[in-house]
Amino acid sequence: MTNDDLFRRALTVIPGGVNSPVRAFGKVGGIPRFFERAQGPYLWDAEGTRYIDHILSWGPMILGHCHPAVVAAVRNQAGKALSFGAPTELEVRMAELVCAAMPSMEMVRFVSSGTEATMSAIRLARAFTGRDVIVKFAGCYHGHVDSMLVKAGSGALTLGIPDTQGIPGAIASTTGVLPYNDTDAFSAFMEMHGERIAAVIVEPVAGNMGVVPPREGFLATLRMLCSENGTLLIFDEVITGFRFCFGGYQNLIDIRPDLTCLGKIIGGGLPVGAFGGSREVMSLLAPGGPVYQAGTLSGNPMATACGLATLEVLKAGDIYTGLDHAMEKFSRSLTEAATHLGIPVTVNRIGSMAGIFFHEGPVETLDDVMNADVKQYRKFFHEMLDLGIYLAPSPFEALFISAAHEDAVLEQSVSAARRSLARLLQEE
Repeated sequence: MTNDDLFRRALTVIPGGVNSPVRAFGKVGGIPRFFERAQGPYLWDAEGTRYIDHILSWGPMILGHCHPAVVAAVRNQAGKALSFGAPTELEVRMAELVCAAMPSMEMVRFVSSGTEATMSAIRLARAFTGRDVIVKFAGCYHGHVDSMLVKAGSGALTLGIPDTQGIPGAIASTTGVLPYNDTDAFSAFMEMHGERIAAVIVEPVAGNMGVVPPREGFLATLRMLCSENGTLLIFDEVITGFRFCFGGYQNLIDIRPDLTCLGKIIGGGLPVGAFGGSREVMSLLAPGGPVYQAGTLSGNPMATACGLATLEVLKAGDIYTGLDHAMEKFSRSLTEAATHLGIPVTVNRIGSMAGIFFHEGPVETLDDVMNADVKQYRKFFHEMLDLGIYLAPSPFEALFISAAHEDAVLEQSVSAARRSLARLLQEE
């Protein structure tokens, strides 16, 4: 069975042929690869072609695919039960581990996706503050929650308008959309609307418009002005949680949000999300409080077993220093190769996560991202794919490495990048 055959079949029974738009090749053109197995840093598609994986299931496979401890934990749990719909010790252990790693979280509630986590955190923030308006930042993605799928209105201080069909304008109008990394715009918005704002939600490191780190002082300003206005600050660490250190990005910068959303790595590859914060705020959740939130499979034993095994390996050994050094070397080599060839490329890197922009740097805002050369990325993506390197099929997503991406593997990726960049020049 070929990738083409599978895609044709998928198109007849699955909208767009994929079960999440991020898997489509719409931004780069071509046919998605359908994968059958993975091991360490590698993927094999339906045609038996091997790729070095730099998506890693969009982040959670930080140990690499099929890590022995993770596979053993999942197999062991599968032999006991797949699901109970009732409490388990695994949930308690997972909650204890996560709360111990995240100083801002005294209590945590598990869900089954990052979207559920952000949706629930927003509802909780509105209940706690008695306010309706939420602030988000353009270019940051917080799942397909109605109030988060909005874009900025016509003025700098206007509230949002729907970014997709199916969202009532009344819902979108409860969301303010501001430019990421623009401290002045945020300060002005809070001065005008601060008393109405229930929560400000932000990816502390933007990972859904490529990778865009926060400017110096940006997150500190958010924290200060939220505190001054009685507004809850929500860090969406679905991507960044446990990616840079054992805990969240908030641990590295010593800024504590009121609520934190987690996902990806704490599931170890199975669907998990979580949100947590102070005991005062979290105690409003049902069944002990008036804010209803539920999920039949939340904290199910398979997902928690997988996540626990991943987190325990991360906690036991310091893999983060090695990951940081490896990605720094990879990013530097890519930048040097592009510079040597005279191709404008900016690589934004933080820890083991990076974004590649065909654009003269710096890339610090959504406007910078949108000014990057999408056509060049499309060509680069397919050149890399032909050489067995699997990157995100979009210029607006992140590149990851895992503990399984040893030096020899990364050198293959670097070598392929050099060849791909050289071919871009030949095509001009």
